[in-house]
Amino acid sequence: MSLIHVPKVGPKSGPRLGLVVLLPALLLAGCATTDYPEAPSSIERAVIEQYIIGPGDSLQVSVRGNPDLSTGVSVRPDGQITTPLVEDVQASGQTPTELARAMEEELSRFLRDPIVTVMVTGFAGPYNRQVRVIGQAAEPQALQYREDMSVMDVMIAVGGITDFAAGNRAVIVRNENGERQQYRVRLDDLVNGGDISANVDMLPGDTLIIPERRF
Repeated sequence: MSLIHVPKVGPKSGPRLGLVVLLPALLLAGCATTDYPEAPSSIERAVIEQYIIGPGDSLQVSVRGNPDLSTGVSVRPDGQITTPLVEDVQASGQTPTELARAMEEELSRFLRDPIVTVMVTGFAGPYNRQVRVIGQAAEPQALQYREDMSVMDVMIAVGGITDFAAGNRAVIVRNENGERQQYRVRLDDLVNGGDISANVDMLPGDTLIIPERRF
């Protein structure tokens, strides 16, 4: 099994420490998949009605008639942003329209009838709407879920699997009704064999674990 590099943690790094413990456990779970059922080929798809801003998103905040107050910002890990005249506004968890209205309320202390537009220029999204890929992917990463996303879409986004991957022992970890379920996925058949029947739907919050091949 390959090692995963995890940044050093300090006494105030509780969430990161949890990640250090969780990742090896998830990878071990992906190494013994014979008892897991295959992932359902089709599921009730998640409908994303409106985009919700999350930490890491890039935003363009425009104030009509005030170019000096218009700026591009990134949403901080605490979910807030800072713009000229407005400090520490909660952005995470809101739609762009909701954030624009909140910015207008803040700016109304300095301007008469401000009109604000918020555009998302870089997407990360809330953590519970991401799809995480760990293990023997070419580029393991967290992806923003897109409507109708399938495991094939995920493989394209992460550049496929490595030569050391046990693709047919890959596992999707999914939260269903508050319980963690695990499903086997045949990535070798899909990516290297072109078997389209191995393509399955993904859901927001899914974790795809790709274990290393045993030699």
